[in-house]
Amino acid sequence: MDIGRRDFFKVLSAGALTVAASGTAEAREAHKLSDEAVGILYDSTLCIGCKACEVACKRENNMPTEHGTPMEKAKGVYGTWDSGGDLNSKTLNKIKAYRDGTADVKDREENGFAFMKRACMHCVDAACVSACPATALTKTEGNGIVKWNADACIGCRYCQVACPFNIPKFEWDEAIPEIVKCQLCDHKILDKEGNYAEGQLPGCTEFCPTGASLFGKTTDLLIEARRRLTLKAGENYEFPVKSLYSGEKAIHTAAEYRKEIYGENDGGGTQNLYLAAVPFSKLGLPALDQDPTARKSETLQHTLYKGMIGPIVLLGGLLTAAYKSSKDIDAAEGGEE
Repeated sequence: MDIGRRDFFKVLSAGALTVAASGTAEAREAHKLSDEAVGILYDSTLCIGCKACEVACKRENNMPTEHGTPMEKAKGVYGTWDSGGDLNSKTLNKIKAYRDGTADVKDREENGFAFMKRACMHCVDAACVSACPATALTKTEGNGIVKWNADACIGCRYCQVACPFNIPKFEWDEAIPEIVKCQLCDHKILDKEGNYAEGQLPGCTEFCPTGASLFGKTTDLLIEARRRLTLKAGENYEFPVKSLYSGEKAIHTAAEYRKEIYGENDGGGTQNLYLAAVPFSKLGLPALDQDPTARKSETLQHTLYKGMIGPIVLLGGLLTAAYKSSKDIDAAEGGEE
């Protein structure tokens, strides 16, 4: 049953006109950051690339070890120098390195190097939650942690396509695959009622020796991040370690920060925040405007599917065109006989 080009474009035009006539859906309000939302402030200038956070993450989440490229000899030790190269179904948290030219100086864009932590951003208005047709991904009320529910997931992987940070991963090598992503060690930091368990920390922040990964309420982390942007580069200051509320401190020399906090407004805001001395785009973070990706996509979807008029007309047109085509084929076959 071949549909002629002219008939096909007629159908498309009719569907488009109907959608246009039905009007554009009004954009919904962007979701707001909860006062109780928790997250992590990652300060790239304090990270030494030790990857203790990676090890702790695997331990806390029962993730298997991985093997990177074996090196002939590294600092007198033979064997595997590093773990896997990026986030995948076995790695929820990853420290990656930026290098330029001679890579002589830390936290310098040219001829320098820097580190970057990659994990779920726990977006304020999460695109993965918006895209999921089965509510397998949800934004937890209050603490704002983006969680995945295996019982509800249908394996469509729309969340992978929707996420601007390329975070959710799929277990391609499993017979019964699941979606895998950081859930901020919610099994550890929350009590049975879903409230924050005082003193409990995500694995990556608990074992970070420098305080590069710092846990706290996102509103408090924003205050700390803004404080750091006022520090004079080259001078020593106290920085909190592990958690904003732990009381532990470390002395570090302040770097020449870029005067922005990634995640404060990017993509509608994220509960995990970033500070760095190297442009965020070079550290692998996407350039996003302040309008949430989820809000844009939902507005488009609601426009196209408003009242289901557009899809119904389009489907009806396609069926009509197919019916006419089949009648033409029957007539032609009858003539041949």
